[in-house]
Amino acid sequence: MNKKLMAVAVAGVLTAPAAFAQSSNVQLYGRANLGIDQYKATGSSVVGADRSSRVRVFDNSSRVGLRGTEELGGGLKAIFQIESGVNIDNGSNIGQGGQANVSSGFWAGRDSYAGLQGNWGRVTFGRQSIFWANGLNGQHAANYVNTEIPWANGTGLGRMGSTIARVSNTVAYTSPTFAGINGTLSYSPNFQESVQSIGASVDSDGQIWGITLRGTWGQFYGQYDYGSAEGNTSLVGATSLQRKVTGHKLGASWGYMPGARVGGTYVMIRDDLNPTVSTTVNQKAKQNGWYLFWEHTFGQFQVMAEYGQTDDLDDCGVAPILSCASSASKGYMVGGRYFLSKRTWVYLTYNQISNEANQFSDYFGAAITSTSGAPTPYGADPKIFALGLFHTF
Repeated sequence: MNKKLMAVAVAGVLTAPAAFAQSSNVQLYGRANLGIDQYKATGSSVVGADRSSRVRVFDNSSRVGLRGTEELGGGLKAIFQIESGVNIDNGSNIGQGGQANVSSGFWAGRDSYAGLQGNWGRVTFGRQSIFWANGLNGQHAANYVNTEIPWANGTGLGRMGSTIARVSNTVAYTSPTFAGINGTLSYSPNFQESVQSIGASVDSDGQIWGITLRGTWGQFYGQYDYGSAEGNTSLVGATSLQRKVTGHKLGASWGYMPGARVGGTYVMIRDDLNPTVSTTVNQKAKQNGWYLFWEHTFGQFQVMAEYGQTDDLDDCGVAPILSCASSASKGYMVGGRYFLSKRTWVYLTYNQISNEANQFSDYFGAAITSTSGAPTPYGADPKIFALGLFHTF
């Protein structure tokens, strides 16, 4: 009798997962974004630092992912996403300049999480984006073409780029929507890999906080982001110094017709003890930037444009390594895409940044720059002319 009961119990355990699986919803999705371009960064104030023109076959943020939900009853559901970046151009995690892209080449290298969702909101655990995503305020580099003005998302102001982007070991709570507004609170208790490390110490003893507020009112969209990252860093002549990076980003846009939107974003990054500015203790530096964008659809063709500027670095202290004067930059992008279907299009873009003598802002997103190694070409003006193919599935 006991053997019969045991057999029934084992059979129940083995069949239960299959029964539950029938009520789940799992989706395979992804994108391929590849093309050919020409990159150069010339006019540097540093002798011998120019990057001459080169033609490249590129991949920008191609990916494959699985996501799904399971209804648990009472309005509660389990959710998950596992998204991996893939470099279809070379089959590795190496970008166009030979540098590693930490969001590509590994399982769950992009936003990946598991959590619960209900009428109270949702809680997720995993590798998740903090601060840098712009929502509807400029989808060009995120979902349309190859790249854009690098400080559009707050992470690429050059010498003052934010370290807050896609963060491992993050817990996030997203609220329900009230009167068109919702928010996300994110927290990561420590830095686990080099993309989050803000120094040379093995135990960086830090934490990251992020707050995002989003609002949609008819055709208008607004978003505010706050990020804070702190930890230990080691500098020449000093060890275990506490460093903190904070960022604020505010954007708004108007979708005045389907496939058409105009808007802009302001960003400010402040860095307490910036190693590219000085080795003095408790020194701070900050930089402001902004950009405007526009996109408009004519039948099967969409045109787009961006323009933006960063100011000179400010609050640089007594003895900066590199002068904070002449550290501003300007950038613009013009482009268009032609829809072959709802999921496939070809595009043509031109991007350029004009850096002053003591600044070097470049297209570091997705490791698409061809600038790597020393010396840094301060004052050089990166340019990218690209023809690409974008397919989603």
